[in-house]
Amino acid sequence: EDGRPVAAFTGGSLLIGTVGRPDLVEPRLTERLARAQHASAHRLAAELPDETAVLPTHGFGSFCSSAQAEGDATTIGKEKSVNAALTTDVDSFVARLLAELDDIPAYYTHMSPANAAGPAPVDLTPPDVADAEEIAARLAAGEWVVDLRSRVAFAEGHVAGSFNFEAEGKIATYLAWMIPWGKPVTLLAESPEQLAAAQRELVRVGIDRPAAAATGAPQEWVPEGESPTSFPRSTFAGLAEHGMDDIVVLDVRRGSERAAGYIEGSVHIPIHQLHKCLGEVPAGTVWVHCAGGMRAAIAASLLDAAGRDVVAVDDGFDAAGRVGLTVVTG
Repeated sequence: EDGRPVAAFTGGSLLIGTVGRPDLVEPRLTERLARAQHASAHRLAAELPDETAVLPTHGFGSFCSSAQAEGDATTIGKEKSVNAALTTDVDSFVARLLAELDDIPAYYTHMSPANAAGPAPVDLTPPDVADAEEIAARLAAGEWVVDLRSRVAFAEGHVAGSFNFEAEGKIATYLAWMIPWGKPVTLLAESPEQLAAAQRELVRVGIDRPAAAATGAPQEWVPEGESPTSFPRSTFAGLAEHGMDDIVVLDVRRGSERAAGYIEGSVHIPIHQLHKCLGEVPAGTVWVHCAGGMRAAIAASLLDAAGRDVVAVDDGFDAAGRVGLTVVTG
């Protein structure tokens, strides 16, 4: 503007408080790309005024980020003071970045060829409506039926065999991460608006078209004469009160989260691996937890669909130590 830079569109490279991941292309290139990432950030910082706005393609919470950062606006000047790429030397930066890289969502494997081929026309019209008999038939055929309602509503009543991915949670990330690529999915929503919003999120990660959908309540989604099923919810205080002698405590957080602290005696299977490892969950009633409740609800629905007795711990993990559970750290 008038010959002066006012904004830098940094794509997936220089992000808010962090940088993009260098490990998504090819493992053998990761260190080389991390060094290039550092050089790229320094070039931006050297060539642009401090007041230049940094406008990346994504930010807080994206698995394309090499680390988690907060906020939704920044400038070159601010990044100079807070971004590790601009506050540490290249060797220290690369070592830290590579050590902190987290799991890669499975659908990332399909992104490059899909992007290279170019997108098909986006169809966001409402899917075909599925009645209770069709929902039952799709479940019997091994297809995924996904309930978009809140985890509280799902626990209170749902179609047996369906999975709970909250529309208000990170549905695009976790459903695309876990569902077998190309598997038909039927969406169950409490309203047409909730369904439409979920469709828009899912088309961005390659789930381009639901096989079918239904809106309303679980009583309408089960065949006549049948009833919705349910499972209990609790908290870490409830777990402490119950005790761990006769149950399985399942931690579905990522490995990096568990490394910072975990409940003594708990079993660890990250949420994105659980659907392939259900047979590895020990016998007994399973109390499943994550860091806040959303992933525990997904896990509880998977276990419930597999016929396991389950309790979803809907609570923040920082409460575990406060209520007397033994949290192992270090």
